[in-house]
Amino acid sequence: MESVLCANCQTLQRRIHNLQAENQRLRRQLDAALRAGKRQAGPFAKGDPKPNPKKPGRKPGRDYGIKAHRQPPSPEQIDEVHEAPLPHVCPDCGGPLDETHVAQQFQVEIPRKPIHRQFNIHIGRCRQCHRRVQGRHPLQTSDALGAAAAQLGPDAQAAVVELNKQGGLSHGKVTRCLASLFGIRLSRGGSVHTVLRAAARCEPVYEAIRQTVAQSDWVVPDETGWRVAGYPAWLHTLVAPQATAYVIDPTRSGAVAEAILGLDYDGIMIHDGWSPYDQFKDAWHQQCVQHLLRRADNMAATATRGAVSFPRRVAELLRTGLDLRDRHAAGEISQHGLSVARGRLENQLSDLVFPPKTNAANERLAQHLWNHRDDLFTFLRQPGLDATNWRAELAIRFGVILRKVWGGSRTWPGARAQAVLMSVWRTCWQQGRSALDLLSQLLRGTPLALALPP
Repeated sequence: MESVLCANCQTLQRRIHNLQAENQRLRRQLDAALRAGKRQAGPFAKGDPKPNPKKPGRKPGRDYGIKAHRQPPSPEQIDEVHEAPLPHVCPDCGGPLDETHVAQQFQVEIPRKPIHRQFNIHIGRCRQCHRRVQGRHPLQTSDALGAAAAQLGPDAQAAVVELNKQGGLSHGKVTRCLASLFGIRLSRGGSVHTVLRAAARCEPVYEAIRQTVAQSDWVVPDETGWRVAGYPAWLHTLVAPQATAYVIDPTRSGAVAEAILGLDYDGIMIHDGWSPYDQFKDAWHQQCVQHLLRRADNMAATATRGAVSFPRRVAELLRTGLDLRDRHAAGEISQHGLSVARGRLENQLSDLVFPPKTNAANERLAQHLWNHRDDLFTFLRQPGLDATNWRAELAIRFGVILRKVWGGSRTWPGARAQAVLMSVWRTCWQQGRSALDLLSQLLRGTPLALALPP
């Protein structure tokens, strides 16, 4: 006959069972965190699918958006007209056919036959100083003659950069793409030199981009890992309203942002709370609310007993701030009402984080929030300001995708070219300009293309 356990033994068994279950749950979370840290794109993972996702596809009515079908070209754009006549007899029964009407179908095609240009370079000598002088056509990209006289045109060179830096193709794939599509032969070394030459021509534009970022009212910095010649490096980005500057540097220090912005930068910095950004004393700061929410939610998921209350309360106050922003944008709260609610919210958060916490993780979060209590709701002081650093996350993702394809840069000159061309391409995208056209003009030496508008 089985012995009956005493009350203390039953309590201990229940406690052991609960601790074993908690141990297994924490082990699963630790394993998932370790796996995510080893993935290069781990910070950008979206997690598991939502249990009740929205219905895919476009929404009916006014929410449909811009029609996605291709618009027919204008009559001035038509280059070729081809007839598609009726067959002589019906393909089903063989009976005679009567034509009822003629409909139009339109097609846009790419020219696959390359254009071969010959430049007759007129060369002379000055009668006075006896200096050699040669002519230059606007479509030329260099004055090289002799063994270097056969070159790629400016549009072809710009396409190589587009395929490599924007499309993410390796130099080997770029050469195969040109050969298969257009019959243009190019070696891998030729593709590399084309990219380096294009980056050198874009240096003045790159400096203009850096100056534009430094003079902007707000900037969103971020950084991620990179590799140069197999060694660790860092890809930094600073996103402004009209320009984005990339820098590849051996370190993650704040010296990169300092070199571009200057320590006296007095605009608004929206960042993830990395401590080197605190050195910009004259700037307004906005801590990324999404980073803080993710940190608080993760803490609440792993905390036990009373320790779960603090991160939950922090997440609740942060979400209240986002709700205030949305209600003000919708016209439900006046500017005065927003200011009053913001002050009350800041006081509640200060009262929450000020007392010392017995839990070590809670104390670390509380200390961070207390040190940056004036940087949490800047977006409520400046309506329209982003509450998160999503712009920098989006810009840095562009580099992460390329890093997953190549693994980084092989040389530091290549890393410099990478940063310059990424900055030009991203800035042109922000401004609605064609980076291909800009680079093509730069390769021709057009002075008007050397400066981006502010």
